[in-house]
Amino acid sequence: MIREFLAGFGCLIEYYLVCAVCLLLVRRFFEVPTEIFRKALHFVLLCSLFVFLFSFQTWWVSAFAAVAFAAFVFPILAVGEKIKGFSELLTERKKGELKRSLIIVFGMFAVMICVCWGWLDDIWLLLACIFAWGFGDAAAALVGKRFGRHCLEGRLIEGRKSVEGTFAMFAVSFFTVAAILFVRGGLPWYGCVAIALFSAAGCAATELYTLGGFDTITCPFAAAAIIIPSLFFWNGLMI
Repeated sequence: MIREFLAGFGCLIEYYLVCAVCLLLVRRFFEVPTEIFRKALHFVLLCSLFVFLFSFQTWWVSAFAAVAFAAFVFPILAVGEKIKGFSELLTERKKGELKRSLIIVFGMFAVMICVCWGWLDDIWLLLACIFAWGFGDAAAALVGKRFGRHCLEGRLIEGRKSVEGTFAMFAVSFFTVAAILFVRGGLPWYGCVAIALFSAAGCAATELYTLGGFDTITCPFAAAAIIIPSLFFWNGLMI
């Protein structure tokens, strides 16, 4: 198990180093809009899920690696924050944002790995629940900032969010979950579509009403709370 952990953790470090160097070179030599660069970092984070799935053979070793990686990187970010220009380079909106996001994201990864891979032994569910949030959230931010014209405001909504951004999250989450369920198999096409519709609606609503930027936690959990029971229910009907 130690050998598995070291080999997988090494792949994880290599993955992030290569991605970080590539992104920083692009930012150094090209004018990349801040929001585009932030979402590029977001996609790098999402795609690291494949490293957790395919560089480890044991679910609990993978989950432990997620926690260990956060513990490894946290002091590096703490030191980096003291360097002039560090926050601007990594497009932090406020000081400490990256450290906070690091703990939240990799903590969420660890929990979802334990639930979907460890308990249910289904890595496709892991991808569906996290990607429903990840790609949907990216679409909401990009579409909302570029095309948002109709604003949503309210006591339970943090700041101002757009109808266009919320719809973009719903649409992207729907197609993401539907595609993963189709590849996973075990359901008729209309079952995949139905579950994807409910989970996308749940993610979009959860993102809209989540305060404090905790949608990184609430949206994947909301997706899991809809997709997993729906699969159990559907499989029960199929028996």
